[in-house]
Amino acid sequence: MCGIALIVSGIRIDLSSSTLLQSLNPGPELVTVSVDDLKSALRRRGPDSLGSKKIILQYNKNLSSVEDRELVSVVTDDAEIENYQSFLQKCSNGKAGNYNQLGYSVGELQFIGATLQLRGLNPIIQPFVDSYGNVLIYNGEIFGGIHVESDRNDGEVLMQTLGNCCSCGSNGHTGPCSAAGHGCSSVPNVFSTIKGPWAIIYWQESSRTLWFGRDAYGRRSLVVHWPTVKDSRFLLSSVSPFSSVDQSSDFEVENGTHHNFWEELSCGIYSLSMDASKLDGYLVGEVKNHEWGNAMLLELIKWERVSFNPKPNELHGSLNGTLERRHHMYPASSDIMTFESGPNQTMISLPAHNVLSALRKSVMLRASQHRIFEAGRCYSRREEHVPVAVLFSGGLDSMILAALLDECLDPSYGIDLLNVSFDGQSAPDRISAKAGVKELRRIAPLRRWKLVEIDSDLSKLTLEMKHVMSLINPANTYMDLNIGVALWLAASGDGWVSERPSNNSDENQQRLRYKSEARIVLVGSGADEQCAGYGRHRTKYRCGGWHGLNEEMKLDMQRIWKRNMGRDDRCIADNGKEARFPFLDEDVIRVLLDIPLWEVTNLDQPSGTGDKKILREVAQMLGLHEAAVLPKRAIQVCVTSSCFYLSQLCMPDP
Repeated sequence: MCGIALIVSGIRIDLSSSTLLQSLNPGPELVTVSVDDLKSALRRRGPDSLGSKKIILQYNKNLSSVEDRELVSVVTDDAEIENYQSFLQKCSNGKAGNYNQLGYSVGELQFIGATLQLRGLNPIIQPFVDSYGNVLIYNGEIFGGIHVESDRNDGEVLMQTLGNCCSCGSNGHTGPCSAAGHGCSSVPNVFSTIKGPWAIIYWQESSRTLWFGRDAYGRRSLVVHWPTVKDSRFLLSSVSPFSSVDQSSDFEVENGTHHNFWEELSCGIYSLSMDASKLDGYLVGEVKNHEWGNAMLLELIKWERVSFNPKPNELHGSLNGTLERRHHMYPASSDIMTFESGPNQTMISLPAHNVLSALRKSVMLRASQHRIFEAGRCYSRREEHVPVAVLFSGGLDSMILAALLDECLDPSYGIDLLNVSFDGQSAPDRISAKAGVKELRRIAPLRRWKLVEIDSDLSKLTLEMKHVMSLINPANTYMDLNIGVALWLAASGDGWVSERPSNNSDENQQRLRYKSEARIVLVGSGADEQCAGYGRHRTKYRCGGWHGLNEEMKLDMQRIWKRNMGRDDRCIADNGKEARFPFLDEDVIRVLLDIPLWEVTNLDQPSGTGDKKILREVAQMLGLHEAAVLPKRAIQVCVTSSCFYLSQLCMPDP
């Protein structure tokens, strides 16, 4: 996990060629975002290192020589700009004597990168700069598509890959690819190839083009400020700094008319190209959208299921009935399988087995212990190291992730289960979490499970609430704040653990203060959207049948970047932790789409049985028989009762 930001000044932004139709609106009142504000916010996300580079673009229309009128770009540090004359000489390759300072149009691109380093043997500092003058700031994880050795940092590998790209796709490029047949690729194609979450800002020196974007599901945050009358800069950032909220008391309902300083950048690939030949004394950057260059990814974005409207004979009222029907229809096939766990035999469909296999691979990729630079951290004993934690409610999704993490993680490591409560031991999620850890200890007795109980009193969170408001920004509803507070507190890992006596008895446990040091946190986002886990899915099914349900699930997945992922990433990463989302792995999404909808869920059945049916089968295969029948509770349940209190807490003083 990293924090990245870009500040573009002195350049007019032209959006006419993009789908990002923005008018130059007045913008919000009283918002001032400084470089120091951004650095402070990003450093919380990336505590291991912080770096900054500037690209200075200059153009002098008064020069008589056409050659000298060329747009010049130089990568530089802040200290080099202090002596402006020597800087001009560097920009003009020693021709400073031929330049009239008043004739210059100068633009500036400042790249800021803060790093939480989880891969690579040696320490790295962003921004990455190569010998060609390309600059990269990167927040993401490459889990496939581009090969990364276990001892390499994926950001360095990405920089090397992008450095070999041609200029195809940039605004100034016309005609066929000049590098065709030479093993080169374009920047959009490289972005499209990455499997995993990412937000990227990249300067390609050869085309004088700035590339930026985020992955198709928005699993890494990137917010944007388009130029306004009051602030003509173009800004990109992983997070809104505290000053964006501190100077404004507005906290609106969804779809309000208030102009926010920041907005979520839509998922996709964008370029900002500078073309000196079209300049009329001013530097102008033209923004352009680019198509994804990966056919499989385009299919996932469209989210077209193989089948969603069953025939009458393809449905039965219960899970066992479904399995018996499948056995009757396919008696000689491997479409069902018998799975033994404990005293019972459970018949599991092949689709559930495929989902389990995809999820196991997804968790393995996200829990893999790459050889990493430890940034000065040391552990006196390997047993003390807890590299991966789970945001844990004890519900179906988090139980599946915890059980799979146990299978994938070295047995010498412990696993922290992070559980937040605003109502002490009586909160529903605390009760289910305690029951869940008991079941996990039953199926994996040798694992060191720690249920980290994070207790909070909303009445004492006044200052923290303002901070979380800056993290969820540009989201601005009380439900976003409810969820954001719960995620932010849970990801902190700062709570209590119950020390079990030597006889493993649950009686006479001692409660000790504990803070999880895990830098990777597994989160169950995407499970409900893909497996019909929300109450509104049942409503849509009652009103619109299978077609209505399928359309609602499709809508959920196509807007998850805006409603969930950016907010969740910002709240979790603020603790110096990296959120990873196994249910949103590209292969997991593909497997679920290849399964008929009635095999994924059956909302004719009661809650705890038919909703997320296929995940309940997965839980059965993992031996989680109690978790397999738990009804759905969303994360906001633990704090929704406090929604009115939060609204009062966030109201401005009279």
